[in-house]
Amino acid sequence: MAAGAFGYFRAVPPMAVHTRSMADMQAFRDEVSGWAAGGPGGPAGELALRLGVRTAVLLEGPSDLAAVETLAARRGRDLAAEGVCVVAMGGAMSIGRYATLLGPPGLGLRLAGLCDENEQRFFDRGLERARAPRRDVFVCVSDLEDEFIRALGPASVEEIIRAEGDHRAWQTFLHQPAQHGRPRQRQLRRFLGTKKGRKIRYGRLLAEALSPERVPAPLDGLFARL
Repeated sequence: MAAGAFGYFRAVPPMAVHTRSMADMQAFRDEVSGWAAGGPGGPAGELALRLGVRTAVLLEGPSDLAAVETLAARRGRDLAAEGVCVVAMGGAMSIGRYATLLGPPGLGLRLAGLCDENEQRFFDRGLERARAPRRDVFVCVSDLEDEFIRALGPASVEEIIRAEGDHRAWQTFLHQPAQHGRPRQRQLRRFLGTKKGRKIRYGRLLAEALSPERVPAPLDGLFARL
């Protein structure tokens, strides 16, 4: 694998693929996170070569990753076997760093992604700086949770909340003065983000509840391009 402009590694040809698994891709993700935090890039480059990684899907956070991986499984897609690694960056403002490491200046992987409407400007600037095309980045109205709530309908989401044993917490939340008079969709979206780990858990649950014809357009578009 040849060195890139920053001394990193270039994309690996598909024939280099040997063994790919979810555990392998998690190891690759871990190396990429360490690299983005200032560590060495060699281990990530070596894993990319061994696993035949060809595409990195850049997401803002772990709840998006949970939803994308769940939907992939429901569609019978083995992303690891396809050489696709889904990466949670820890926030949209990290896109420039990750796009530089994984895109044309670094590993030379094809980049795709999903972002919130309010964060699109960070993605646009980061990808432009990394000389990566933006055509494979799909934008959610508000955020992915909002897309799920609109696709499923508030009543269905409330049913999922009850089935998960969170009904009491939901009712307590609704009695907060700040929630009085707010549309149910906005209340649900806010509730999903009020406790650590809840967005990740419900990212999986809401993705599992979607029927094929109700998958939100940004997610549908993303999978169509992978």
